[in-house]
Amino acid sequence: MPSPSDHQPSNLTGKLLLANPSIQDKLFKKSVILISKHQRISGASGLILNHPTAQTVGDLLQTDKFAALKNLRVYLGGPVNQQQLIFAEFWIKEHSNLRYATQISAQEAIDSTHKPGTVVRAFAGHSSWIADQLEEEIEGDSWITAEADPEILGKRHERSLWADILRTMSPYHQILAEAPDDIFVN
Repeated sequence: MPSPSDHQPSNLTGKLLLANPSIQDKLFKKSVILISKHQRISGASGLILNHPTAQTVGDLLQTDKFAALKNLRVYLGGPVNQQQLIFAEFWIKEHSNLRYATQISAQEAIDSTHKPGTVVRAFAGHSSWIADQLEEEIEGDSWITAEADPEILGKRHERSLWADILRTMSPYHQILAEAPDDIFVN
């Protein structure tokens, strides 16, 4: 008999996690998380891509040194270290492979804003899991795993990103994307 881990990728680095519609936790409800690091023995970490805040980098870093980033919107990256501002860059390499660098310095973020085809984001905090926690949550159907399609760079990283990605996965996932939050109010 196959073990539960036989049905999961051994490494989720670079994959997306989409919250199962049953997750009602305010922070993770309809979240899309890019897994930036994953190892079964040490755990995983990632950034929520679709939870923009009302703040900009300029609201949080009010020095002239960061003036080039002042209008950059801040996203809630997860529940861990929300007082920490994390910069990340995303780009497409060669023939449609999504690439990213997380936890880059503010200066690297400034430099990256001038690179064609590169998207720079700022996050307050990040998401993380201890060893085997993420695998258990996936096995318990808390998360839907998906490839990080390079087209994600062209989409708005708003709450609607969750449904936009689900709609492209399969007819079943399209039904999940279109379902109302409360299926009993139909």
